[in-house]
Amino acid sequence: MSSANASTILVVEDDAIVRMLIVDVLEELEFQVLEADGSEQALVILKDSNQHIDLMMTDVGLPVMDGRELAKEARVLRPALPILFASGYAESIDVPTDMHVIGKPFSIDQLRDKIKDILK
Repeated sequence: MSSANASTILVVEDDAIVRMLIVDVLEELEFQVLEADGSEQALVILKDSNQHIDLMMTDVGLPVMDGRELAKEARVLRPALPILFASGYAESIDVPTDMHVIGKPFSIDQLRDKIKDILK
């Protein structure tokens, strides 16, 4: 996929090191990446109607507003936005049926395959 038509992914992760690693992997996979360190920053990006976003990938355990609450707000702003939760407790979190989850830690291949499956 050329970077001219690369999908844009909003990564919401409060742990700077984890966020950096995810962003590096996604950029290596030739995705365009937007970063937010929490729900407030993510909502600013989501409210910008000029900003194209193909997928929001969010940690579940965020301070202030958790990932599930953020996802609800995101869907109010962008009803068709695909949402991927990343969690160390993937098997025990309850997500709406039209949203996705990937367990931490995940491999580069698992992340790539999950995103490709969601965006197809």
